[in-house]
Amino acid sequence: MTRAAICRDFGAPLSFENITLPPASGHAMKVKVEACAICHSDITYMKGGWGGTPPLLFGHEAAGTILDIGDDVTGFSVGDRIVVTLMRSCGTCPSCGDDLEAICATPPSIDDALTDDNNAAIVPAMNTGTFADEVLVHERQCIAIPDSLDFAEAALLGCGVITGFGSVMRVGQVQAGDTLAVIGVGGIGINAVQAARLAGAGTIMAIDTAHDKADLVRDIGATHFVNPLDENALDAVMAATDSKGLDYVFVGVGASKAIESAIPMIRPGGKIIVMGMPRSDDLATIDMSEVAGSAKSIIGTKMGSSMIRDDIPALIAHHQNGDLELSRLISHRYDFADLNDAIDMAMSPQSSRVVVTF
Repeated sequence: MTRAAICRDFGAPLSFENITLPPASGHAMKVKVEACAICHSDITYMKGGWGGTPPLLFGHEAAGTILDIGDDVTGFSVGDRIVVTLMRSCGTCPSCGDDLEAICATPPSIDDALTDDNNAAIVPAMNTGTFADEVLVHERQCIAIPDSLDFAEAALLGCGVITGFGSVMRVGQVQAGDTLAVIGVGGIGINAVQAARLAGAGTIMAIDTAHDKADLVRDIGATHFVNPLDENALDAVMAATDSKGLDYVFVGVGASKAIESAIPMIRPGGKIIVMGMPRSDDLATIDMSEVAGSAKSIIGTKMGSSMIRDDIPALIAHHQNGDLELSRLISHRYDFADLNDAIDMAMSPQSSRVVVTF
C-alpha cells in the first residue's frame, strides 16, 4: 500500500489515505518519491480553477528513486535517482518535432489505475500524482540525476526551474544587453531572473509584493527590485529605461491583472511572455489597438517550452558550476505528513518554493 494525499473535494484539505498502484509494466516505472515541491498549478487545480472531478492525486514537481521498471523501459534501471516532470511526450508528433514537447499531441499512456481502500479509482493529475510515497510514471517524463544532487533541490528542476529558464532562453531568446522585468518572483519567476542573468541581460527588474525576496533576487541577478505596494511599478520601469520601455516582461503570476499591467511596460515591438497559469475563468481586458498599433506581442508558454532531455542536464551542469542557485530557492521545508500546512505556506507571498520530503 502507498500513502497518498487525496483531493476529495475542491478547496478542502487533502486527505491522507492508503492507495494501491498496479505493477510497473510497459514503459512505466514505479518511483519512491523522496521530495516534492508545491507548485501554484497544483494549488489552482485543487481549488477547482481548472475543473475536473475528484478524487484526484496532485503533485508534479518531484525527485525520487526508481523501485521497479516495466519490460519496455530502456533508459533507466532500478535504483536510479531521477527528476519527475509532468511532460509525458511521445517524441514523434508535430509538437515534439517543433521542440514543443510540453504540448505533445499524442502523450503516451501507462497503466496508472490507482485505487483506494474501497477499490474506487483515483486519478493522478497532470500525468504525475507525486503527493504520495510512491508513484507510477512514464520513462519519457523522467531524467536521471547525479548522486551529488540533493533530492529537494532536484525536485525544483521538474517544473519551476525549467519553466523560468525555458521562458527566457527558448521562448524569449533573451540576448546580452536586453532589458526586462519579471512580475512575480516565486518558484517560476525567480528562475527567469537567474536565466536572464546567464543570458547577459542588461536590466533585470524583479517586481513582487514580498519585501523578504529583495535580497535573494538581487543576489541571483536582479538589477532592480520593485514592490508595487510601495511604488508605482510602471513609473519604476520607465525611470529605469529612460521612458523607452522594456524589451520583455515575463509574467510569473497566474493572474490576468498581472498580464494587463505588463502591456504599458514594454516598448513598441516588445514582448510579454506569460509563464504563470491563470484559472480558466480569469479573463483579461486588453486594449488591442495598443498591442497592434505598437506591434507588441503577448506570448503564452507551457513549462517554458522546455525539452527536458536537453534542458535538465544543462541546468544540472550550471548548478555544478556554481551558475545556478537551487538550495536558496527553497524558502520552506516540511515533512510529507504536514503537506496541508505546506500548501498553506505556498500560497503566502513570502514563499518562493515550498518542498515536502518523505
